[in-house]
Amino acid sequence: MANSRPISTTRHSLTRRGLLTGGLAAGFALAAPGLARAVPIDPDATARPAGDPDFHPVRFRLPAPTGRRALGTTAIHLVDQSRPDPTMPSGRRELMISLWYPASVFGSAPVAKYMPARTAVEVDDAWTGEYGLALPTGSFDFAGTVTHSRVDAPMQPIRHPVVLFSPGHQYSRFVNTAQVEDLASRGYVVVTMDHTHETPVEFPGGRFLPGVPASQLPDPDFTRRAVETRTADARFVLDQLDRIAGGGNPDAEGNDLPDGLGDGLDLRKVGMFGFSLGGYATANTLLEDERVLAGIDLDGSLQDDPAKGPLGEVARKGLAQPFLLFGSADTQRTDPGKEYYDPSWASFWAAQRGGKLNLSLAGTKQKAFTDYQFIFDQLFHEIYGDDPIINSVLKALVGGAEPHRSVLAQRAYIAAFFDQTLRRRPSLLLRGDSPKFPEVHFAR
Repeated sequence: MANSRPISTTRHSLTRRGLLTGGLAAGFALAAPGLARAVPIDPDATARPAGDPDFHPVRFRLPAPTGRRALGTTAIHLVDQSRPDPTMPSGRRELMISLWYPASVFGSAPVAKYMPARTAVEVDDAWTGEYGLALPTGSFDFAGTVTHSRVDAPMQPIRHPVVLFSPGHQYSRFVNTAQVEDLASRGYVVVTMDHTHETPVEFPGGRFLPGVPASQLPDPDFTRRAVETRTADARFVLDQLDRIAGGGNPDAEGNDLPDGLGDGLDLRKVGMFGFSLGGYATANTLLEDERVLAGIDLDGSLQDDPAKGPLGEVARKGLAQPFLLFGSADTQRTDPGKEYYDPSWASFWAAQRGGKLNLSLAGTKQKAFTDYQFIFDQLFHEIYGDDPIINSVLKALVGGAEPHRSVLAQRAYIAAFFDQTLRRRPSLLLRGDSPKFPEVHFAR
């Protein structure tokens, strides 16, 4: 809420503005989680004004999906018996995935929360501490925020194309829910994956693994291993979806699956997309698994070190399947004469054998391809009102694009690409710059 007293005369206002200025420092320092540590500009920025009534946990409003289907979601615990992991109770690789799908009827099914409680605490702690936003602990009420999906609602009784999703480095599988729900509302089953030991993951019974610490910078060896692990995760998940489609139940606890889930999976039409490191993993999965027919990379470099390389195998070889490169305004250029040139995108573009598109979203930074595009906007305005510095903070964190327009554009082009490649529904949006979305530019 807006402060009615002048900033210069109010201790609480000074503290709040100091915290906000600390967020501005973090925005300039953080290109992605874990890549830098920010120091608040103002000495008041480290204060925790517990007595300030303007500070409270903020519940977020997710943009309404644009499709016509009602939505359901379910979480499944998977154990990969083929991959040892002595750190896990089973001694094998364990994963948590969520399926988001068109639902038929709700009954008494509750609305799904944005994140499980322990995951929500971890992500809030990261942003209010490790990542340097210098906000009070508990500012992000992810566990209290609701989605547009009903838990374990029955599946709509027709087959739907399936799309896998891999999140960014250190990011939870839940922080692209706005994109995921929109695809599901348009008739897709979207499967989001947490990558254990890297992204935070919460297992049944309260067991929680925080993933990679925010202070750990991804070096080339880490990135290479992460891409290989994520690729193996995606291929294993596809195997388990095949079990479900055949009437099986791979859930490690044996929990019942939503009615009609297996019958609703059309595994002849599988796509995948990912954000940042998840985009790299998406491209690599298509290289190794021909079951995945199309893919999208949301602002992820295709080399093991974004600045120095080496190029990933997929950047050198390209793909036989169609692929969309979708970049922010300040990353992943394929023209060496332009700022933010990324040789991995240029190499991939030259080597790509399948259909290819290279789009740029004006006014955005990398995190604009996640829910943080609108989360930060809502958070800062809710806590700090109309303080003019908010626009500077948001521009530093996610860019200057209007959140509603940015989300709408991303949803439209992601859906158009999968409609065209998986459903064979050609889209005018994919033929060139469109007056409907002047902020989206065809880079090639």
